[in-house]
Amino acid sequence: MAPQSCILAVLAVLCILTPLYSHIHPVPPMDAHLMLCQPLTRCGDKFYDPLWHCCYDDAVVPLGRTRSCGNCTFRVCFEQCCPWSFLVKLRGQKCSEARASDDRVCSSISR
Repeated sequence: MAPQSCILAVLAVLCILTPLYSHIHPVPPMDAHLMLCQPLTRCGDKFYDPLWHCCYDDAVVPLGRTRSCGNCTFRVCFEQCCPWSFLVKLRGQKCSEARASDDRVCSSISR
């Protein structure tokens, strides 16, 4: 076989194997904020991953975000502050509901 034929044969094999190899090991997108195979959660006009964030006051915030409620601290993704009674309740519970065993009573901060 002539050297030119060998070089052409090697190039042909490389041309065939390169696309096949790239399908076996796909490269993930560099900036993959939106995964279309997962259900999407929206907060206003933004999408977020509920495993890492929640929607609080129309803003996407990390799950660990806290705020003050009187002299208490509450987790905004899981709890809510009832400011007129200085009570921390689980999110989804109404502040007007009777006090439950898992509610936390906080006192006001005097200035």
